[in-house]
Formats: sequence, structure tokens, C-alpha cells
Amino acid sequence: MSDLLKAFDAPENPNIPALHTGDSVSVHVKIKEGNRERIQEFKGVILYMHNRGNDSTFTVRRVASNGVGVERTFLVRSPRIDKVVVERSSRVRRSRLYFLRERSGKSARLKQKFN
Repeated sequence: MSDLLKAFDAPENPNIPALHTGDSVSVHVKIKEGNRERIQEFKGVILYMHNRGNDSTFTVRRVASNGVGVERTFLVRSPRIDKVVVERSSRVRRSRLYFLRERSGKSARLKQKFN
């Protein structure tokens, strides 16, 4: 039975490094417009990760123009993700950073983690 389930697993995307909650990332996503395909960048902070094997996701939040917060959820094994660049790792004490939704400015900053 487990061999049958493994046959349906999507292959892992080699362009996605190890991600953690609180990381500032830049996600390069392939967007299809008509018959053209381009790469769009989405920069933000990882709010939370869902580790569910084949259905693993991570949600990235950024503040767009006029202070409007935008959240986008990506599948970890998606072939649509061209690459993910971790720009900064932050030291966080919880796995879900929902409190960042209500904060802006200096109170929304996270402490940087130095290796």
C-alpha cells in the first residue's frame, strides 16, 4: 500500500532550501499570461509552515502599497516555484506568527538570527 502512495508523491523541488518560520524570503514564481511565461518575485516573511508531506505549504506575508498586507500560500513541491532565496533568518519563539498581521513599523520587526 505504501508503494502505491509513494507513486503519487510529487518530486521535491531542488530549488527550495530549508525554510523556517520568520525567514525573510524572496519567492520566484512562474506566471503564465496567454502564451508567454514570466517570473514574478514575491518578497516577504514566512508566517507559518504546514508540514504535510506531499501537501506541505508555506505562507508568505508582505506589506504592499498603501500599507495593505498581502499573504500568499505556496506549495513546497510546486513546479511553478522557480526558486526561493532566504534573504534573512529571524529568531522566533513560536511557529505561527499571526501577531504580525496587526503590527506595522518598528513593532513588526523580528530579531535577526546570526549563525
